[in-house]
Amino acid sequence: MNARMEELLYYLLWTAEPFFAPSWRNLDQSFEAWAWRNGLNRRLAALERQKLIERFPEPNLDRVVRLTRHGQCLALGGRFPSAQWSRPWDGVWRLIAFDIPVDHPKLRQKFRRTLRRHHFGYLQGSVWVSPDSAEGIRTVLSTAPVQADALLVIDGRPAAGESDRDIVNASWPFKVIHERYGQYLKLLDGRLPDRSRLTAWLQTENTLWRNAVELDPLLPEVLLPDGYRGREAYQRRRKLFRQLSSLLPRSQA
Repeated sequence: MNARMEELLYYLLWTAEPFFAPSWRNLDQSFEAWAWRNGLNRRLAALERQKLIERFPEPNLDRVVRLTRHGQCLALGGRFPSAQWSRPWDGVWRLIAFDIPVDHPKLRQKFRRTLRRHHFGYLQGSVWVSPDSAEGIRTVLSTAPVQADALLVIDGRPAAGESDRDIVNASWPFKVIHERYGQYLKLLDGRLPDRSRLTAWLQTENTLWRNAVELDPLLPEVLLPDGYRGREAYQRRRKLFRQLSSLLPRSQA
């Protein structure tokens, strides 16, 4: 999905035009009129085809547009943080090791991008690690045109005395993740801007949040490192948007 579509999902989830520029026209018109005036019909139709939104016509009511659960997930950055932190862990690490010849650089890059996209940690060399089942990623990587012995998936525990904390700290860049959450929380520590600057402020908010959460593996709670700020940032974000939601105009019966 391109950045413009992701931004539209974000605004459908958290904001509404009347909050930014209230007027009789945009408080009284139908959603279709608003969408047509802003050139969004095609983009909304594309989101509906991807099952990211649902539209409900009802008698005597304007059309209701609602994000599906998948749409909500994408609008939040691709994952539900609270669900990720609360998932159980069976105590088993999944390691993926691959040995692709240097004369296949594009294939090596593809493997690395795929593993990063699935939030595997980079342990060392061509060894990547995750606390979650590797079945899905095994299927994805096995479609690559490499020999079977070039890809190895191991489920197990460290045998040389390494702790789970050691593995976490060695595999994910939590120093950078902490810094990014710090930048996000610094933004929230300030006052909300006035309406004329709120759209730009929310774009910055969304960018800072995504910069942090996209790098964060959102590990099970038992594996979270000391000083982790992701949960604090997420709770502050929820509080922020409850505050914004309370300021939105409500339709009159």
